[in-house]
Amino acid sequence: MSTVWFSLRRRLLALLLGGVAAAWLVTMVFSYIDAHHEVDELFDAQLAQAAQTLLALAAHDRDHDIEDFGEAAHKYQRRLRFQIWRADGKLMMRSNNAPETALTATSGFSETHDDDGHWRHFSRWNNERTLQVQVSENHHIRDDLIGHIAWRLLFPALFGLPLIGLWVWLATRQGLTPLRDIASQIASRAPQQLQALSPVSAPEEIRPMLEALNSLFLRVETALESERRFTADAAHELRTPLAALQAQLQVAMRARDDGERDRSLLQLQSGLLRASHLVDQMLQLARLDPESGLPNAQTVDLAEITESVCAELGILILDKNLDFDFTSESGCTVTGQGEWLRVLIRNLVDNAIRYTPPGGRVRVNIGHTDGHCRLEVSDSGPGIPASERATVLRPFHRLNESEQPGSGLGLAIVTRIAELHGARLELADAPIPPGLNASVVWPKQK
Repeated sequence: MSTVWFSLRRRLLALLLGGVAAAWLVTMVFSYIDAHHEVDELFDAQLAQAAQTLLALAAHDRDHDIEDFGEAAHKYQRRLRFQIWRADGKLMMRSNNAPETALTATSGFSETHDDDGHWRHFSRWNNERTLQVQVSENHHIRDDLIGHIAWRLLFPALFGLPLIGLWVWLATRQGLTPLRDIASQIASRAPQQLQALSPVSAPEEIRPMLEALNSLFLRVETALESERRFTADAAHELRTPLAALQAQLQVAMRARDDGERDRSLLQLQSGLLRASHLVDQMLQLARLDPESGLPNAQTVDLAEITESVCAELGILILDKNLDFDFTSESGCTVTGQGEWLRVLIRNLVDNAIRYTPPGGRVRVNIGHTDGHCRLEVSDSGPGIPASERATVLRPFHRLNESEQPGSGLGLAIVTRIAELHGARLELADAPIPPGLNASVVWPKQK
């Protein structure tokens, strides 16, 4: 699945400016509607006030004939007109731009459309209903005023939004500078530089990312250090058997008779077997990466697989005439990788057999402890001192006094496989000293 890349700066600009523009637009619309309403209320009040004033004035001059006023002196005055009618239908007074017919036939506020445009009317009778005043106002007055208000609202947006956009662009550029600095710091590093990133300043929002990245660096450094240590230890451990093989080969080549040559070849064969075993265990340990998880995990019956391993090692048990006993409880099943668990069990049982003297005892038990499946392998060998039990779990570490051949990888492999299965390896004294009791405890199965 390919990554969809996008510009964080452009996205922030679009979101911020889009939000500001939308908020501004909504504000303008509501302001325009509110201003339009207020203007209509104001002009309607003026129409009503003008009508009332004209009605009061006309009441004193009701006997006069019609008067015709001159041309309007102001542009807005040409958009205003009025009429004063008597109850008998006679027109007493009108503005110059008013017709001689009634402006409206409706009392109160009304509107009409004619060739002269769109007009707003207000018609009112006096209390005696002897005089009627009709005042009209062209809607262009209101529309012009509303247009000026709308332009006043729009003008700041036309110039303000670009300024806000510039400021947001500069602000996001400055705000994203720490990200560019951290990216440059990472890009300039050599492959072996895995120390934690520690910028002088960084946004709080990227702290989880930095902590995750530093955690990754630590895991990679630990893995590389483990690989370097493993390689160095492996080289050291392989040097000795290879030197011994070369020495045996030289002895065989210089043998003076067939008997000496045969003895040298047998020693060479034994050395080859030990070297092959060492290489095999090294490859097993290298493949057991604790970060890789469990491939092909399935339900495994510990009793069944342990019995099979013990049967395979039966020839070694008989050769040393050991007092061997295997016991198991039913229902001890775990989720894991069957072949790896077989290697774990084989290493523990093989170690017990190897370090137990002839005629000694070895006990293997599968059971439950507080709901946990448990594998116990105990022997009557020399055991491991409590002070050495932590160090023998490291690769290639063997007790100095040990006379048994080996690579020091067995318990390291057991530890690694146990970690992969969420289990733990416990080393303790055997129930009947001397000896060692090695236990692997699995977590409770869900």
